[in-house]
Amino acid sequence: MKKKISLLLCMIAAVFCFSACGKTEEAPYDEAELTQVADFLIGYCAEADELALEQWNEMSEFGINLQLTEAGLPFEAESFLSVLDSWQAGIAECGNYIEHGDYSFKMTNGKIEVSSDAKFENRDAVISFMFDSESKLESMTVSANMETGEILKKAGLNTVLGMGTVFAVLILIAFIISLFKFIPAIQAAFSKKPEPAEVEATAPAAPAPVVEAEKTDDLELIAVISAAIAAAEGTSTDGFIVRSIRRRPSNKWNSK
Repeated sequence: MKKKISLLLCMIAAVFCFSACGKTEEAPYDEAELTQVADFLIGYCAEADELALEQWNEMSEFGINLQLTEAGLPFEAESFLSVLDSWQAGIAECGNYIEHGDYSFKMTNGKIEVSSDAKFENRDAVISFMFDSESKLESMTVSANMETGEILKKAGLNTVLGMGTVFAVLILIAFIISLFKFIPAIQAAFSKKPEPAEVEATAPAAPAPVVEAEKTDDLELIAVISAAIAAAEGTSTDGFIVRSIRRRPSNKWNSK
């Protein structure tokens, strides 16, 4: 397979050598040379099978550049692989390649665009090649020609998908904003310190009633005084009743 690729590249290189002799210095680019490059790429992409594409993808960039340089092809590995990928994408959308027409050339901002109308199995398309100011290939595109209904349908689908995505994002943002009201409660729950266990306050024991103690002392004092009076009078305590006892204020003069 590698020999087949190398042989094909060498044959194309020989054709390029003859065409380069006819290039004039006055012309900014050689239409014949660009035409041959475009024809070679279209022909090779149309004939390349899955095995060849897989082999190109498995090769290193250095190996691809080496073969392209030896063949004298005016493109590098990156642009060549991008052409293969673009062609496969065009085949998937338009079907198998049938033929293409004449090329048109246009130079804009130092870039050379070479394009041609092409027929594919399912729909027509435009094959466009872009070269730099030195006629080195940069890219290739296969743009399918769609009818107005298809364009409107595709545009409408893109619009619906775009608006749907926007509304979905807005709804998600609104939902997230609605959750902000729970943030203070959650923050308070995490920052709340555990309260110390409540200790049941036990009432202190009530002091003994002083009144009752004083009353008991007065009764005892009354009994003693009554017994003393009865002994002094020679009678019993039944003959008199002590109603009250008054304490005599202390004599400040006698205390000196």
